[in-house]
Order: sequence, then C-alpha cells, then structure tokens
Amino acid sequence: MKEFEIIKKYFSSLSKNNPASLYLNDDVFFDRSKKLVISVDTYVEGNHFLDFRNPDLVIKKILRSSISDLICKGVKPQYYFISGSGNKKSFSKKNLRLISRALKSEQKKFGIKLCGGDTTNSSKLSFTFVSIGFSTKIIKRNNAKINDDIYVTGELGDSFVGLNILKKKIVLNTTEKKYFTRKYYLPDLKTSLVNFILHHANTSIDLSDGLISDLKKMLNNQNLSYKINFEDIPVSKFLERIIRDKKISFKNVVSRGDDYQILFTADKKKSRIIQNISDRLNLRITKIGNIIASKNGPLIINKKGNKIKDFYKGFEHQF
Repeated sequence: MKEFEIIKKYFSSLSKNNPASLYLNDDVFFDRSKKLVISVDTYVEGNHFLDFRNPDLVIKKILRSSISDLICKGVKPQYYFISGSGNKKSFSKKNLRLISRALKSEQKKFGIKLCGGDTTNSSKLSFTFVSIGFSTKIIKRNNAKINDDIYVTGELGDSFVGLNILKKKIVLNTTEKKYFTRKYYLPDLKTSLVNFILHHANTSIDLSDGLISDLKKMLNNQNLSYKINFEDIPVSKFLERIIRDKKISFKNVVSRGDDYQILFTADKKKSRIIQNISDRLNLRITKIGNIIASKNGPLIINKKGNKIKDFYKGFEHQF
C-alpha cells in the first residue's frame, strides 16, 4: 500500500476530532490557539541516507530536511528533539563528537535549540527529529486557486546527482564532485523566505520526494491539476554543463527529490512582488507553470507545447 492509502484507511479517523492535526494531510501539526507548529520525521540508513561514513554531514542533512517542513509552511523553526537508534559502531565516541559538533554548528546557523530526545540500541541505524516553531498562521496544502502561478525556489536536481556520485553511478571531475555531493548533504534552505511565504503563497510544500510527486501531494484533496513548462524548471550552472555534455538527462534528474526547495503557488497579481523579493534577496524564485482544472491536466509541456513523455514522477513510499 502507498503511504497516503495507509494514513487514510487506518489513521485519519483517529484525528477527526483534532483540527490541529490537519486531518493528517499536511507537513505539520498546527494548533492556532497555542501558536504551536510541529513536524516529525524519521530517517533510516539505506533508505533516507546511504551510510554513516560521514556522520557530521548525515546529521546536518537530516536536521535540515526536518526543519524544512516548517520553513515551507512560513514558520521559523526554534526547537528540535532528536532520537537515535544504533549500535556501538554507529555511536562510537568519534562519531558522537562529530554529531555533537555538527548539531552545534547547525544550531548557530539556523537559530534553533536542542530540547531533548532518546537513544535506543539497535542493529538498524535511524534518527527521528521533532521540529517546533510558533505562529498564528501557516501556509497549508490543498489551498491552491485556479490559475495560480506555480513557483519553485533555488535549483533542482543537484542533490540527485550528488547521490549518484556517492553511489559511483556518475563520474565527474573533482570540482563537480565536490559541488554536487555538498548539495546532497547540505540542502540550501531558504530561511529568509519564511515571512514572504507566509504573506504571499496560497499553498506550499517542500521538495523532498520530487517535483511531480510533491506537487500532487500539495493538491491531493483539490479538484485541480497543473501545467508545468518543462524548460522553465531551474537547474544550476553545474548541472546545465553536465546535461549539455550529455552525461545525464534533464528530465531524469529534475524531479528526483531531496532538493528541499520550496514549491508554492501564488495569485498572478503577486508576480511583480515575487520578482522584487527574488531580486532584493538575491534568491532564485522561478515560475514553472500554473494551476489548471483537473479535466485539463496534468500537463508537462515543452516550448513547442508538446507533452513531455516518460517524465519521472517522483518517489512514493510503498509498504
């Protein structure tokens, strides 16, 4: 069964008298009266990260992907809890020192504080993060409007290339290898856009499972669809170069996930404001399409208006 099928069939009814749960159909728990916003994420070795050879980089990646759930809702993360399950090898003194230093660095970078957690001895390495912020408002899923423009921050695809370099499936020069593996381990979170998202987006989500997969999740309870302009999907200059050199295919990398950029929709009247914010903060915010009626989509088209076939739809959790 797929993740959302399990939630809908077995757990949604348990939350029907708790509006703060958002019917288990969003990234966070949101209690407006208490101004409380919470996200919970679990990361398992071999599934969410390759291995633990670089524990400091892995823990940074996990923390950033966790607080990304709050940032895309227009909420500044302030506190976090961490629980880890592992053995003596994964939690050696050396690794624990690296983890501690990495968390200290991330706390300083993002202005967050550790509040607690738990540890368990296990043959399987995993971490669970709880991230907490405070707000009287969030930008929810399932709130897009017909004709909304669709935007994405930053660039897509770099993390997937980095992952494949680590898997030794892609061979690049030293400079390129360093760039892409860094993008895999250290997603560039757009914390400076928290207030902007809160005041200008209609709906939003972070890109963890892939552009198309997360776009579908963002709209899943609405009778709406999307049109994506294929060539408008933003990629970095490094990725442009290796696509041009035909070392990798554009359509096979831009919807693979793990980018942790913000995908959001906004009214067309906001386009000038969005462009001004992008210019003022020197942050890339790209319009890649628009929301359309469900009967007319989904569509992924090229500049000639032809539909793109065999476009990777993104990761889906299967059980």
